Amino acid sequence: MEIAIVGLGRMGGNIARRLMKHGHSVVAFDRDDAAVRALAKEGVRPAHSLQEVVSSLATPRAIWVMLPAGAPTESTIDALAALLAPADVIIDGGNSFYKDDIRRAKALAARAIHYIDVGTSGGVWGLERGYCMMIGGPKAAVDRLDPIFAALAPGRGDIDRTPKREGRDPRAEMGYIHAGPAGAGHFVKMVHNGIEYGLMQAYAEGFDILRGKGGSELPAEARFELDLADIAEVWRRGSVISSWLLDLSAMALAEDPALSGFEGDVADSGEGRWTIEAAIEEAVPADVLSAALYARFRSRMSHPFGDKLLSAMRNKFGGHVEPKTGDKA
Repeated sequence: MEIAIVGLGRMGGNIARRLMKHGHSVVAFDRDDAAVRALAKEGVRPAHSLQEVVSSLATPRAIWVMLPAGAPTESTIDALAALLAPADVIIDGGNSFYKDDIRRAKALAARAIHYIDVGTSGGVWGLERGYCMMIGGPKAAVDRLDPIFAALAPGRGDIDRTPKREGRDPRAEMGYIHAGPAGAGHFVKMVHNGIEYGLMQAYAEGFDILRGKGGSELPAEARFELDLADIAEVWRRGSVISSWLLDLSAMALAEDPALSGFEGDVADSGEGRWTIEAAIEEAVPADVLSAALYARFRSRMSHPFGDKLLSAMRNKFGGHVEPKTGDKA
């Protein structure tokens, strides 16, 4: 099939490469012309403007937008909408807010342009491993583009089949689903990322406890100097808490056991916040996911005011004095 990719960053460029690897024809555009030229050497058909993207494709066109959520995606979709024709498809494969998808789909439907939202998981490993995709949009448009999604998906691989799935949509076993109408794909991906926050925080806290067992505040006979890289490695093999996140943790610890190359300032890209907002709207308790999000906020603060007030209260009611900086190690 023929498709255009707009946005050739860490994931967009590899999406283009994986599609070409599976025999699809790809038109590529990015504001950074160097990124376009680099991919042109690998076989994409370069475009140097959105107008050129549209004119390079046969109808009905399919254009995959892979840009940061918010203004970059919004302005690009608006610009494309003015250039496209009825039956063309715009795909947003970034991390947009699902309510924005619902609004965009309605506006584009008035022009008879289809809108598909694709929650895309796979990161920088997607070229090799494939992308897990959660897709929202009209069934006919999603079905027409199935060869694109099938090429990007990981495939069944060597994962054991889940018992009693007979009669269900086989695409889930291949690593992608049509989750529902516009917005459903990004909604599922949003919750996926909220869960990811919680899993990551659980691993981080667990390994922090393991590391702390060698701390000087413990009696000498109660201290263990534990090899965190080996613990991560053994947990990868047969443990009930094995996962790809643990695989990545094991890799990081093997490369740098003290993680000296990191400051511990952890960003959040929006989906965690939106997941908590959805939980509030639905009156669904989300204790772990909320705590994981707040932990990310805390990671970006050095002695926040609240901590200072806690210390001041301890001092006032119990005479507790803050340890000197050198005593905290």
